[in-house]
Amino acid sequence: MKYLLVVILLTAVFITSCKKDSFITSSTARLSTSADTLHFDTVFTTTGSITEFFRIYNDNNRRLRLSKVSLAGGSQSFFKMNVDGTAATEVTDLDIDANDSIYVFVTVKINPNTANLPFVVQDSIRIEYNGNIRWVQLQAWGQNANFFRSALITGNVTWTNNRPYVITGGLLVDQNATLTIQKGCRIYLHADAPFIVDGTLKVTGEKYDSTRVVFKGDRLDDPYRDFPGAWPGIYFRETSKDNVLQFANLLNAYQGVIAEKPSVNGNPKVTLSQCIIDNCYDAGILGIQSSVKGENCLVSNCGKNILLGYGGQYDFTHCTVASYSNSYILHKDPVLAVTDYVKDGNTLYTANCTANFKNCIFWGENGTVDNEVVTDKEGNTTFNVNFQNCLWKAKTNPANISAANIIANQSPLFDSINTQFKIYNFRLQDGSPAVNKGVATSLTIDLDGKPRNVGVPDLGCYEKQ
Repeated sequence: MKYLLVVILLTAVFITSCKKDSFITSSTARLSTSADTLHFDTVFTTTGSITEFFRIYNDNNRRLRLSKVSLAGGSQSFFKMNVDGTAATEVTDLDIDANDSIYVFVTVKINPNTANLPFVVQDSIRIEYNGNIRWVQLQAWGQNANFFRSALITGNVTWTNNRPYVITGGLLVDQNATLTIQKGCRIYLHADAPFIVDGTLKVTGEKYDSTRVVFKGDRLDDPYRDFPGAWPGIYFRETSKDNVLQFANLLNAYQGVIAEKPSVNGNPKVTLSQCIIDNCYDAGILGIQSSVKGENCLVSNCGKNILLGYGGQYDFTHCTVASYSNSYILHKDPVLAVTDYVKDGNTLYTANCTANFKNCIFWGENGTVDNEVVTDKEGNTTFNVNFQNCLWKAKTNPANISAANIIANQSPLFDSINTQFKIYNFRLQDGSPAVNKGVATSLTIDLDGKPRNVGVPDLGCYEKQ
């Protein structure tokens, strides 16, 4: 009796095992995919894309054989696929265990053509099993661009806005060269691509969104398009001179604008007019014993918005410098720090420092910072730092400065801030303490290119209209 029971049990296990190991061949077999369409955001021609993927699920209690998984466009397709570890345009007789799945990875590379505007390329992946056909659609936006890899700019060169500019490996403007970037240009930089200026950079944007000049990383797909530190930044080195950026947006860099060493003539090394520097992982503006002039600029949500060290000459008028902790950057450093020194190991180097801030806002929230404006002086160097008609958040007033008409620790009442939904509108609400609290300057417009009101101007980069 016991022998018979064992035989029955072994037979049941064998039958169950055979059932799971056998293939389901019915046309009613269940198959599903994790996506019915793969979307690729703007992909620049010749550079290729990230890898997207989807899964093919066998929703049955028996093995399922896919007779074919194929790329409809074949070898001529812009897309490439890898099915369960096999890179090919067609894979046949592919088995999926019961209640299991396989991965299909897809990339896209778009060849150049004569079109300057974005264009869409499409294809599809065909999945065949048990006489059935399933499709997964592929769609990518592609765009031609001007490509520079480890490039050197010599002489006088002008970039127009006929196509975007994609820079990999870095770009250097030679000491005796001038690069002029006209309105509406879009410059996309790879993670290995610093924009280095030993000569002169002229950015001539205009006030509308379509006519501003934009510098940002070349990853345009979610979620990477908003990541800080996507590209190194713009470096103005020792011999660089007479650089002017107007109506320019510098977004998502590691450091936005870096200016080192004093001006080689009587002009500022870098002049920033109506510029937006946003979401930089480290410093938005980093001055190292240099010379920077900023007018109507917004420096927002950077690790260290403005850091001016080892002295130098600086002049900021009608600027808004603000940070809020968000999902990318924790606000743990003051939005403005000014010092006359730099440390190299145990060695302290000092230099004269002159810095003027007029009609500016320095504010931060949702972080760990009590003092948003910090100054520090060492040695016997000149330290002439002045604040006039500014609003700041500071539990302790900055040291060794002169200040007049300061509004302290009153919220500027920005129009709308929502870190969860990435909404940052730094214009002023009605009733803001920054309205009509400035002093007259030579500036007649604001960051939007709109007129400063006749009479007493507002603080910050935006004038309440």
